[in-house]
Amino acid sequence: MVRGVADALSYMHHECSPPLIHRDLTSNNVLLDRDYEAHVSDFGTARLLRPDSSNWTAIVGTIGYIAPELAYSIVPTEKCDVYSFGIVALETIMGKHPGDHISWECSSSAQTESMMLKDVLDQRLSPSRLCLQDAQDVVLIAKLAFECLQADPKLRPTMGQVSRELRFQVSPNMPLCAVSLEQLRDLNVRNSEHFRTW
Repeated sequence: MVRGVADALSYMHHECSPPLIHRDLTSNNVLLDRDYEAHVSDFGTARLLRPDSSNWTAIVGTIGYIAPELAYSIVPTEKCDVYSFGIVALETIMGKHPGDHISWECSSSAQTESMMLKDVLDQRLSPSRLCLQDAQDVVLIAKLAFECLQADPKLRPTMGQVSRELRFQVSPNMPLCAVSLEQLRDLNVRNSEHFRTW
């Protein structure tokens, strides 16, 4: 499901001319067909991304999914969709909206840093219930989701990069039962410079 949403946003951002930004990606706007393939829906707020346009007049989107930069700029970019994707991806593996867990990047508390990924996942995704490949997929989705939630939009990957990583399953070599949120943050710090140049 997560890969289907990433592929759809990648297509909108990189293969449409001009690019299209959704502006209101939420889990409610992802529909599954009978084969459980994901389809992005509700394009009522979508806009063509024209860099020369200055006709953005209002912030749109759903609270809890809107990128933080829209608090000080009403000009949305594709990086706003990337942020929303990060929320949807976490919501998928956590079984609920991530809420306070998305602010862990800014927190330096020992409790947050020592929190284990397995402890915030939906109980149906506990390491004891997953095969090795599925467990690696969960770690990859969590890593990518947190990369997409970087406060600075320039540090977020593009949806093309996310889609490629999911397609080729470039999982970090970390067992699900031993991954902490601090380790995911450290991976994001190392990758942030990579995304600036990609």
